[in-house]
Amino acid sequence: MTGTDRLAAPLAPHLALETRDAGLATLAASADHRVRLHAGPPSHGQCRHHRFVHTRGEIDVYPAGTSDEWHQADASVGLVVSLAPALVRRVAEEAGRDPARVEVAMRHQIRDPQLEHIAWALEAERAAGHPGGALFRESLGLALAVRLLGPVAAPPRPARGLTSQQLRAVTAYIEDHLDRDLSLATLAEVAGLSASHFKTLFRRSLGLPVHTYVIHRRVDRARAMLLHGRMAASQVALEVGFSHQSHMARCMRRVLGVTPTSLTRPLAS
Repeated sequence: MTGTDRLAAPLAPHLALETRDAGLATLAASADHRVRLHAGPPSHGQCRHHRFVHTRGEIDVYPAGTSDEWHQADASVGLVVSLAPALVRRVAEEAGRDPARVEVAMRHQIRDPQLEHIAWALEAERAAGHPGGALFRESLGLALAVRLLGPVAAPPRPARGLTSQQLRAVTAYIEDHLDRDLSLATLAEVAGLSASHFKTLFRRSLGLPVHTYVIHRRVDRARAMLLHGRMAASQVALEVGFSHQSHMARCMRRVLGVTPTSLTRPLAS
C-alpha cells in the first residue's frame, strides 16, 4: 500500500438504514465491503440455491465488487455498514499480513456478536446525532476492519504501551483541543503511530479506550467550569467539546453520577 493510500483510507464506516419491499431484491456491486445486519421482523426469501428466513441479528457480508439477487416473500429492514477496502488492507499490513493476499469472504446468515455490536453502536450513534464525534466512529471502523479479517489479523500484542514522551504529547494535545471534534488519525499522528497501533497502546497505557479518556477529560473540565459558575451549562458544553448540553448531561451522569444542574451556581444578575 502506498503512502497516499494510507492517508486516503477513511477510518469511519458509512451506515445506511435499508428497507426492502417484498419481491425481487437486487444488490448492486459496490467499491466498499458491506456488512448487512437484519434489523426487523423475520423475513422469508428464496435465492438460487435454497429458501431462507432472515431473523433479527443475522448478518450478511458482501466483499467489495460483489452483487447478489434473491426473492423476498416479506419486506425487510437492515443496517448496512460500508467500509473502505483501503482501511482493511491497512489493518492487515499493520498486523504483518500481505495486504495483496487478504480477502474478505462472502458470508450469509451468520451470527457474530462483535459485528452485531459494532452495527448497533453505529446506529445508536447516528440516531443520537453523532455525539461521540469522529473519534468514536473511527474506533468502530478499525474494530470492524479487524473483525472482518478474522482473529489472525489482530496486531501482535506489544509488551509496552505508549512511551512517556508519546503519552505526554497526546494527552497535552487532547487538553489543548478538547473543544474540537478530535480524530483518531490526528491523535495517532501526534504519537507517530498508525491508528490501530495507537488505539491499542493508548488503552494499555491508561487502561481505557482513547474515546472514553476524552469523554472523562471533557466531563472533568465541564465540572470545574460549572462549579466556577461563570457560564451557563449550554455554553460550558460547547466549550469543552460536547455536541450539546444533553450529551454533556448524559456523560456527566455516567462518569460522575451527578447532573450539570447540581453543579451549577446561579449566575450573578
